[in-house]
Amino acid sequence: MADTTFDYETTLEACARRDERAFQALYNQEAGQMLGLAITLLGRRDQAEDCVHDAFVLIWRNAARFQRTLGSGRAWIHSILRYRALNQLRSRGRTVELDDDFIERAADDSLQAADLLEQQSEQRQLRRCLQGIERNRRHPILLAFYRGLTHDQIAARLATPLGTIKGRIRAGLRALQECLHP
Repeated sequence: MADTTFDYETTLEACARRDERAFQALYNQEAGQMLGLAITLLGRRDQAEDCVHDAFVLIWRNAARFQRTLGSGRAWIHSILRYRALNQLRSRGRTVELDDDFIERAADDSLQAADLLEQQSEQRQLRRCLQGIERNRRHPILLAFYRGLTHDQIAARLATPLGTIKGRIRAGLRALQECLHP
């Protein structure tokens, strides 16, 4: 579990000033957890290690782009890892086969961890809003977000017509937007 006293935002701002000690502290704080997440997403340790390495290179190069007003530093670095992993999967034309319930558990676990570690009202509200969306709308959204699946892939995976999937995603995102911004 991550250290709840670690100041991600200040550390990223120091990285933007090219503070190598701050970068090393960030690496020491998050590399293990990021590797575990990458292994889960990619299914292979060697690919996950490459992905984490690439993510940290991007974090170092792009630290100046981090804006604390837009969200937590920890969420920012994990989003870089997630997009790097999804790009790696797409470039290889494959996805990791996981049961559909894993997606729901992973989303809940990630949101619970974020709630405990970050204690930000937006994250609590997002979790509450996601839980309020019907499963048949929430599930395709989570498959798209956590797995990076296209609408076609989601339709095939759920054995549901493409138009229905698109409609459910649109309706789910609309409900999520209305919940987040009443």
